[in-house]
Amino acid sequence: MFINVLNVIYVRYKYLPVHDIHGERMTSLTLAVSKELKKMMDEYPEINWSEVARQSIMQKLAALAKMDKMLKNSKLTEKDALVIGRKINSSMAKKLGFK
Repeated sequence: MFINVLNVIYVRYKYLPVHDIHGERMTSLTLAVSKELKKMMDEYPEINWSEVARQSIMQKLAALAKMDKMLKNSKLTEKDALVIGRKINSSMAKKLGFK
């Protein structure tokens, strides 16, 4: 689902409420990027970087929801997962000749 969003307007150190095309109130999110990244982004002024970030966040949330659904009935604890992860890391390090 694509939603066209108005930009945040900054007036006298206060953000005005922003609404999407359906009239729903939106929340503003500020991201910090390095000067190098900003310089690279500026090479593509036609790109709506806010929309890129919004789409990326939505994709990440969809992946997390899918993982939550998949693991909903799992009896594996976080401690179990860490132990398994360490064993895999150790095994891969040996296989690649780092140990």
